[in-house]
Amino acid sequence: MAVYTHLAAEDLAALIAAYDVGELVSAKGIAEGVSNSNWLIETSGGDSPGRFILTMYERRIDPSDLPFFLGLLDHLSAHGCAVPRTIHDREGATYREVDGKAVALIEFLPGVSIDRPRPLQAHAVGAALAEMHIASQDFPATRANALDIAHTVGALRECGDSALAKIDTALPPALEIGERLRADWPADLPPAICHTDLFPDNVLMLGDRVSGMIDFYFACNEAMAYDLAVTHAAWSFGLSGERFDAQVGAALVEGYESRRALSPQERESLPILAQGACLRFVASRAEDWINTPPGALVTRKDPMAFLRRLHFYADAGHRPFQS
Repeated sequence: MAVYTHLAAEDLAALIAAYDVGELVSAKGIAEGVSNSNWLIETSGGDSPGRFILTMYERRIDPSDLPFFLGLLDHLSAHGCAVPRTIHDREGATYREVDGKAVALIEFLPGVSIDRPRPLQAHAVGAALAEMHIASQDFPATRANALDIAHTVGALRECGDSALAKIDTALPPALEIGERLRADWPADLPPAICHTDLFPDNVLMLGDRVSGMIDFYFACNEAMAYDLAVTHAAWSFGLSGERFDAQVGAALVEGYESRRALSPQERESLPILAQGACLRFVASRAEDWINTPPGALVTRKDPMAFLRRLHFYADAGHRPFQS
């Protein structure tokens, strides 16, 4: 369940009335997501009638970052990228407050998230990612990556060896791996605004076409090749996450380069960037595993899935990124 705050029908209707989208017809809570409350909103009349996503920001998102996130959606949408635009209220604001919490109304995009990507779909995702990088070049706002390699190492250290070992005895050495990656981390790679969390559940597809990229709440200024590495690690291992799909991995990189060619330095850096991307999710999943209280209605994700991917990238070198 991802509706943490209950809003009565009259409260929702009053909120929607602040936008020029007509009257509220229906509102349905959305189960997906772990950090925010979300509703699928249907309206009739107004300048922009139709379907929308209403999001209430509950945790993990600093309201001071919302102008960056929501402004980025507007910027990318205006440049033709497959992202939802923010619906501004009658006063031009991108978000409002309800009971002290920020809420935003965002365009609904059709499409489904896929579990077993095909190479053609991965190619389309790579192309859409590159188009986003290119379009973001003239976005005026900036945001630092709060989950960079230094943060990852710090998070693992804070977890502690004993707590990590209770999850799996193979986890404590991850801190040493992180120290090595931080020492070898490439510098001066071409930057852009990056999604940094483009998992399959954050991409909507209609057939082999990307109809929407969503959930930009980890977006930040970062190396474009790192964003490609994150996406590669998220898309190339199938539903089980155990077996690398070489065709999907190659198609993703080919799709990216169909819109933006990688520099030799970027291509050389992909193996270490992919390891760092995997370690980020090892750390975040370990944190959640340790800090989730017993009996909580949350399914903890296994950090070992990404530790195994990290070891795969360490052993395979550049092969996973080649046709």
